[in-house]
Amino acid sequence: MQYPLSDWDLVRATPLFAAISEANFRALRDAAMVNRFPKNTMLGKEGDRPRVLHILVEGAVELFAGHNGQSATIEVEEPVTAIHLPSIISNAVAIKSVRTVSSARTLSIPADVLREAFRRDAGFSRAVAEELADSYRDIMRLLMNEKLRTSVERLAAWIVQSCTARGNKGSVELKFNKRILASRLGMAPENLSRNLAYLVRYGVHNSGRDIQVDDLQRLEEFAKPSILIDGANHHGQPQADAPERA
Repeated sequence: MQYPLSDWDLVRATPLFAAISEANFRALRDAAMVNRFPKNTMLGKEGDRPRVLHILVEGAVELFAGHNGQSATIEVEEPVTAIHLPSIISNAVAIKSVRTVSSARTLSIPADVLREAFRRDAGFSRAVAEELADSYRDIMRLLMNEKLRTSVERLAAWIVQSCTARGNKGSVELKFNKRILASRLGMAPENLSRNLAYLVRYGVHNSGRDIQVDDLQRLEEFAKPSILIDGANHHGQPQADAPERA
Protein backbone atom coordinates (compact mmCIF):
# COMPACT_ATOMS: atom_id res chain seq x y z
CA MET A 1 0.00 0.00 0.00
CA GLN A 2 1.18 3.49 -0.81
CA TYR A 3 1.04 5.85 2.17
CA PRO A 4 0.70 9.64 2.00
CA LEU A 5 4.27 10.64 2.80
CA SER A 6 3.17 13.87 4.45
CA ASP A 7 1.09 11.95 7.02
CA TRP A 8 4.03 9.84 8.15
CA ASP A 9 6.33 12.85 8.21
CA LEU A 10 3.86 14.55 10.57
CA VAL A 11 3.69 11.45 12.77
CA ARG A 12 7.47 11.03 12.82
CA ALA A 13 7.85 14.65 13.98
CA THR A 14 5.58 14.25 17.02
CA PRO A 15 7.22 13.80 20.45
CA LEU A 16 5.69 10.31 20.69
CA PHE A 17 7.51 8.99 17.60
CA ALA A 18 10.50 11.31 17.24
CA ALA A 19 12.88 9.07 19.25
CA ILE A 20 11.88 5.67 17.87
CA SER A 21 14.52 3.94 15.76
CA GLU A 22 14.14 4.05 12.02
CA ALA A 23 13.79 0.26 11.85
CA ASN A 24 11.03 0.13 14.45
CA PHE A 25 9.23 3.11 12.92
CA ARG A 26 9.36 1.35 9.55
CA ALA A 27 7.86 -1.77 11.15
CA LEU A 28 4.94 0.29 12.49
CA ARG A 29 4.45 2.00 9.15
CA ASP A 30 4.54 -1.26 7.19
CA ALA A 31 1.94 -2.85 9.48
CA ALA A 32 -0.40 0.16 9.38
CA MET A 33 -3.41 0.91 7.23
CA VAL A 34 -4.76 4.24 6.04
CA ASN A 35 -8.45 4.60 6.96
CA ARG A 36 -10.94 7.28 5.97
CA PHE A 37 -14.09 7.69 8.03
CA PRO A 38 -17.24 9.77 7.54
CA LYS A 39 -18.68 11.93 10.31
CA ASN A 40 -20.27 10.09 13.27
CA THR A 41 -18.21 6.91 12.83
CA MET A 42 -17.36 5.03 16.04
CA LEU A 43 -13.61 4.34 16.25
CA GLY A 44 -13.82 2.56 19.60
CA LYS A 45 -16.26 1.82 22.41
CA GLU A 46 -15.74 1.96 26.16
CA GLY A 47 -15.48 -1.54 27.57
CA ASP A 48 -13.89 -2.94 24.39
CA ARG A 49 -10.22 -3.80 24.04
CA PRO A 50 -8.72 -1.65 21.24
CA ARG A 51 -7.20 -3.71 18.45
CA VAL A 52 -5.48 -0.82 16.66
CA LEU A 53 -3.88 2.50 17.56
CA HIS A 54 -5.60 5.13 15.46
CA ILE A 55 -3.29 8.08 14.78
CA LEU A 56 -5.56 10.93 13.76
CA VAL A 57 -4.02 12.90 10.89
CA GLU A 58 -7.10 14.65 9.53
CA GLY A 59 -10.43 15.69 11.01
CA ALA A 60 -11.59 15.67 14.62
CA VAL A 61 -12.88 13.08 17.08
CA GLU A 62 -14.96 13.25 20.25
CA LEU A 63 -13.87 11.28 23.32
CA PHE A 64 -16.94 10.54 25.44
CA ALA A 65 -18.34 8.15 28.05
CA GLY A 66 -21.74 7.13 29.30
CA HIS A 67 -23.34 5.79 32.46
CA ASN A 68 -26.92 5.08 33.52
CA GLY A 69 -28.42 6.71 30.46
CA GLN A 70 -26.19 9.79 30.65
CA SER A 71 -23.40 10.72 28.22
CA ALA A 72 -20.63 13.30 28.55
CA THR A 73 -17.92 14.61 26.26
CA ILE A 74 -14.44 14.33 27.76
CA GLU A 75 -12.45 16.03 25.01
CA VAL A 76 -12.39 16.81 21.31
CA GLU A 77 -9.09 15.87 19.68
CA GLU A 78 -7.52 17.12 16.46
CA PRO A 79 -4.37 15.99 14.57
CA VAL A 80 -1.88 14.67 15.29
CA THR A 81 -3.29 12.48 18.10
CA ALA A 82 -2.77 8.84 19.15
CA ILE A 83 -6.14 7.44 20.23
CA HIS A 84 -6.49 4.90 23.08
CA LEU A 85 -2.73 4.76 23.70
CA PRO A 86 -3.01 3.94 27.47
CA SER A 87 -5.40 1.03 26.87
CA ILE A 88 -3.25 -0.39 24.08
CA ILE A 89 0.00 -0.19 26.03
CA SER A 90 -1.59 -1.89 29.07
CA ASN A 91 -3.66 -4.27 26.89
CA ALA A 92 -6.76 -3.18 28.83
CA VAL A 93 -10.31 -2.27 27.88
CA ALA A 94 -10.97 1.32 26.89
CA ILE A 95 -12.74 3.51 29.45
CA LYS A 96 -14.01 5.99 26.86
CA SER A 97 -15.60 5.86 23.43
CA VAL A 98 -14.37 7.66 20.32
CA ARG A 99 -16.35 8.89 17.33
CA THR A 100 -15.60 11.24 14.48
CA VAL A 101 -17.22 14.69 14.53
CA SER A 102 -16.14 15.37 10.96
CA SER A 103 -14.77 13.30 8.12
CA ALA A 104 -11.44 11.95 9.32
CA ARG A 105 -8.35 10.05 8.24
CA THR A 106 -6.25 7.85 10.50
CA LEU A 107 -3.13 5.72 10.27
CA SER A 108 -4.10 2.54 12.10
CA ILE A 109 -1.34 0.45 13.70
CA PRO A 110 -2.18 -3.04 15.07
CA ALA A 111 -2.05 -3.04 18.86
CA ASP A 112 0.30 -6.02 19.13
CA VAL A 113 2.78 -4.41 16.71
CA LEU A 114 2.78 -1.21 18.75
CA ARG A 115 3.29 -3.09 22.04
CA GLU A 116 6.22 -4.99 20.52
CA ALA A 117 7.87 -1.69 19.52
CA PHE A 118 7.24 -0.40 23.05
CA ARG A 119 9.00 -3.46 24.54
CA ARG A 120 12.06 -3.42 22.31
CA ASP A 121 12.70 0.30 21.69
CA ALA A 122 13.95 2.25 24.73
CA GLY A 123 13.55 5.63 23.04
CA PHE A 124 9.96 4.89 22.10
CA SER A 125 9.09 3.52 25.56
CA ARG A 126 10.43 6.71 27.18
CA ALA A 127 8.36 8.79 24.76
CA VAL A 128 5.25 6.75 25.61
CA ALA A 129 5.87 7.32 29.33
CA GLU A 130 6.18 11.07 28.71
CA GLU A 131 3.02 11.05 26.57
CA LEU A 132 1.08 9.30 29.33
CA ALA A 133 2.44 11.76 31.91
CA ASP A 134 1.28 14.66 29.73
CA SER A 135 -2.15 13.00 29.41
CA TYR A 136 -2.39 12.78 33.20
CA ARG A 137 -1.63 16.49 33.49
CA ASP A 138 -4.26 17.27 30.86
CA ILE A 139 -6.85 15.30 32.85
CA MET A 140 -5.90 17.14 36.04
CA ARG A 141 -6.32 20.44 34.21
CA LEU A 142 -9.79 19.39 33.07
CA LEU A 143 -10.73 18.57 36.68
CA MET A 144 -9.30 21.84 38.01
CA ASN A 145 -11.08 23.81 35.28
CA GLU A 146 -14.44 22.29 36.22
CA LYS A 147 -13.99 22.51 39.99
CA LEU A 148 -12.37 25.95 40.27
CA ARG A 149 -14.36 27.94 37.70
CA THR A 150 -18.01 28.71 37.10
CA SER A 151 -19.49 27.50 33.84
CA VAL A 152 -19.31 30.96 32.26
CA GLU A 153 -15.65 31.28 33.30
CA ARG A 154 -14.92 27.93 31.68
CA LEU A 155 -16.57 29.10 28.47
CA ALA A 156 -14.69 32.41 28.50
CA ALA A 157 -11.37 30.64 29.13
CA TRP A 158 -12.08 28.19 26.29
CA ILE A 159 -12.82 31.06 23.88
CA VAL A 160 -9.60 32.85 24.93
CA GLN A 161 -7.57 29.65 24.47
CA SER A 162 -9.12 28.99 21.06
CA CYS A 163 -8.47 32.56 19.87
CA THR A 164 -4.90 32.47 21.20
CA ALA A 165 -4.25 29.18 19.41
CA ARG A 166 -5.22 30.96 16.18
CA GLY A 167 -2.69 33.74 16.74
CA ASN A 168 -4.83 36.02 18.94
CA LYS A 169 -7.47 36.28 16.25
CA GLY A 170 -10.82 37.44 17.59
CA SER A 171 -12.92 34.62 16.21
CA VAL A 172 -13.57 30.92 16.66
CA GLU A 173 -15.31 28.61 14.20
CA LEU A 174 -16.65 25.49 15.90
CA LYS A 175 -15.79 22.25 14.12
CA PHE A 176 -18.50 20.43 16.09
CA ASN A 177 -21.97 21.24 17.36
CA LYS A 178 -22.72 23.23 20.49
CA ARG A 179 -24.04 20.19 22.33
CA ILE A 180 -20.52 18.73 22.26
CA LEU A 181 -19.00 22.04 23.35
CA ALA A 182 -21.44 22.31 26.26
CA SER A 183 -20.71 18.76 27.41
CA ARG A 184 -16.96 19.27 27.00
CA LEU A 185 -17.17 22.32 29.29
CA GLY A 186 -19.35 20.54 31.85
CA MET A 187 -22.67 22.31 31.32
CA ALA A 188 -26.09 21.70 29.81
CA PRO A 189 -26.80 23.12 26.32
CA GLU A 190 -29.23 25.67 27.78
CA ASN A 191 -26.50 26.88 30.16
CA LEU A 192 -24.17 27.34 27.20
CA SER A 193 -26.75 29.56 25.52
CA ARG A 194 -27.21 31.63 28.69
CA ASN A 195 -23.47 31.94 29.17
CA LEU A 196 -22.93 33.09 25.58
CA ALA A 197 -25.63 35.71 26.17
CA TYR A 198 -23.90 36.78 29.40
CA LEU A 199 -20.56 37.21 27.60
CA VAL A 200 -22.06 39.76 25.21
CA ARG A 201 -21.12 42.36 27.83
CA TYR A 202 -17.49 41.32 27.26
CA GLY A 203 -17.74 41.68 23.48
CA VAL A 204 -18.55 38.06 22.59
CA HIS A 205 -21.04 37.56 19.75
CA ASN A 206 -22.30 34.23 18.47
CA SER A 207 -23.97 33.24 15.22
CA GLY A 208 -24.36 29.55 14.46
CA ARG A 209 -20.93 27.97 14.85
CA ASP A 210 -19.08 31.30 14.65
CA ILE A 211 -17.97 33.09 17.82
CA GLN A 212 -16.63 36.63 17.43
CA VAL A 213 -14.71 38.56 20.10
CA ASP A 214 -14.57 42.36 19.86
CA ASP A 215 -11.85 42.81 22.50
CA LEU A 216 -9.84 39.71 23.34
CA GLN A 217 -7.94 41.46 26.12
CA ARG A 218 -11.17 42.45 27.88
CA LEU A 219 -12.47 38.88 27.69
CA GLU A 220 -9.12 37.64 28.97
CA GLU A 221 -9.41 39.93 31.99
CA PHE A 222 -12.71 38.22 32.82
CA ALA A 223 -11.53 34.68 32.07
CA LYS A 224 -8.27 35.09 34.02
CA PRO A 225 -6.23 32.38 32.27
CA SER A 226 -4.01 30.33 34.57
CA ILE A 227 -0.75 28.64 33.63
CA LEU A 228 -1.70 25.74 35.92
CA ILE A 229 -5.16 25.22 34.45
CA ASP A 230 -4.79 26.40 30.85
CA GLY A 231 -1.08 26.33 30.19
CA ALA A 232 -1.29 30.12 29.58
CA ASN A 233 1.08 32.67 31.07
CA HIS A 234 -1.52 34.28 33.29
CA HIS A 235 -2.93 33.89 36.78
CA GLY A 236 -6.14 35.11 38.35
CA GLN A 237 -9.10 34.58 40.66
CA PRO A 238 -12.77 34.05 39.69
CA GLN A 239 -14.72 37.22 39.04
CA ALA A 240 -17.39 38.01 41.64
CA ASP A 241 -20.21 39.11 39.33
CA ALA A 242 -20.40 35.91 37.29
CA PRO A 243 -23.58 33.79 37.29
CA GLU A 244 -24.01 30.96 39.78
CA ARG A 245 -22.01 27.79 39.33
CA ALA A 246 -23.60 25.24 37.00
